[in-house]
Amino acid sequence: MTQKETKELQVAEKQAIEKHMGEPTHAGVMWIPEVDIVEDRDAVTLRADLPGVKKENVDIDVRDGELLLTATLEPLPRTWQPVCGEYQVGGYSRRFVLGEQIDRAKISANLENGVLTLVLPKAEAHRPRRIAIN
Repeated sequence: MTQKETKELQVAEKQAIEKHMGEPTHAGVMWIPEVDIVEDRDAVTLRADLPGVKKENVDIDVRDGELLLTATLEPLPRTWQPVCGEYQVGGYSRRFVLGEQIDRAKISANLENGVLTLVLPKAEAHRPRRIAIN
């Protein structure tokens, strides 16, 4: 396996939101969720990994040209006694700047199997179009 192929197979470590990234407004650890963003003719689609998060614990706020995604995990039951802990549980937070081409009124969201999918439709004026020749 080449060095490039090895690098592509490595799993990214969870990245905590550090104090220098702004003052936290939530108790506990907050993580930056991994996100894939794809764009097509009609929309920008964002897929964020939010493992263990229930949809009622996701907050998506759009204001002042920014989209703020915040999600919290419910604490583990007190009766559970971890035998081994390989990761720290915490919430998620990520902020995105929205361009003028996004139609903020038509943004939609779906959470399924720990993956949040946000569809950010492009405003009609910013969609590509073909001009017919007479």
